[in-house]
Amino acid sequence: MDLSQYLQTGEENQAEPEQQLSKEEYAALKKQQREEVWGAVDAKAQEVFQNGESLKGFLNFMAQCKPQKAANLLLLYGQNPEIRQVKTFDGWKKEHKTLRPGVHGYTFIADQNYEKDGEIRQGYVITRAYDISQIRTKQPEPPEPKLIQVLLGALLKNSETKVSIGDNLPESVQAQYIPRQRTIFARNGMSEEVTFHAINREMACAAMDAHDGTYSRVSVSPQAFCAAYVVAQRYGVENSGFQLDKVCEMQEYGNKDPQELRAFIGNVKNAVYTISRHIDRNLGQPEQEFTADEFAVAEGTNGDKRGQETQAPEVPAEKAQKQKGGKAKKQPER
Repeated sequence: MDLSQYLQTGEENQAEPEQQLSKEEYAALKKQQREEVWGAVDAKAQEVFQNGESLKGFLNFMAQCKPQKAANLLLLYGQNPEIRQVKTFDGWKKEHKTLRPGVHGYTFIADQNYEKDGEIRQGYVITRAYDISQIRTKQPEPPEPKLIQVLLGALLKNSETKVSIGDNLPESVQAQYIPRQRTIFARNGMSEEVTFHAINREMACAAMDAHDGTYSRVSVSPQAFCAAYVVAQRYGVENSGFQLDKVCEMQEYGNKDPQELRAFIGNVKNAVYTISRHIDRNLGQPEQEFTADEFAVAEGTNGDKRGQETQAPEVPAEKAQKQKGGKAKKQPER
C-alpha cells in the first residue's frame, strides 16, 4: 500500500511566500516574474534558429508534445525536452489525477479570464504545470506506426483543400498550392514518402492562406516546410531528407526580432495542428462494414420449398461492437 496517496503532498499545498507581501510588493514581484519568463521565451526562440540541428531538435519536441501555444512550447522545451503532455495542477485534478510525491512543476503560461470595467477579458498568469510522467496514472504507450499508404489515405480523404494531379507541373515542382483555385496540384509517380511530404507542405501553405488577398508563397514556404517535417516526425514517416539550414539562414540564425521568430513558430504550430487534426479524424473513422440486416427480405416460396436464408458476411466481434455503440465522442482538446 502506498500511504502517500492518502496524504496531501505536492507543491500545490506549500504556502507561497509572495502571498505575505504587500499589494505593491506583490505587483512588483509578478512584473519581474513576467519579464523573466518572456525573456526566457525570447532567448530560446533565438537559440532554436542558430542552425539546422537546433531547429530540428525543437521541431521534434513540437511533434511529441501535446498542443500548446508557441510561447509555452519554447518555455517547456527550455526546461525539459522530454516533456510530452502538461497540465496545471487543477487541470490534472479535474481528471481525478494526482501528482507523484516530490515532483516539481514546470514554469508555464496559463490563460486566465479577469474582469475590468465590467467586461470579461482574457489574460494570462505565470504558474506551474506538470508533465504526465509526473502524474499517478498509466503512462501512454508509443503510438503504433501506420503504413504510409494508410497515412496518405487519411491525409487525402475529405480534405478541405482539393488535391488534384498536376499533368503539366514544371520538372522541379513536386506539388504546389494555387490560392485562386484553392487547390493543390501534385505530381504523379513520386514515391509515397515524397508525396506525403510534398502534399503536407502544401496543406500547410493552404492553412496559412487567410483568403483575403495577402497570401504570399515566398512568405509562408519556410513555415510550411517546417510543418511538413513536424507532421512526418509525428507519424513516424522517414524525414531525413529535410534540410533546415536554409530556414535558419532566412531567420538570420536567430538574430531577428524575437517576436518575429515567435510568430514564425506560431504559424508552423498552427499548420501542424490543422493537418494533424484532419489526419487523426480520418484515422479514427471506421470504414463502413457489411452487417447482417435484421429486416432482410426472404425469398418467395414455391410449393413445399422454402427460400434458403442467405448467410451474411462475417463481421469481427470487436468491429460489430464498435458499430453498435457508435463512434466515441472525442474529448475537446485542452
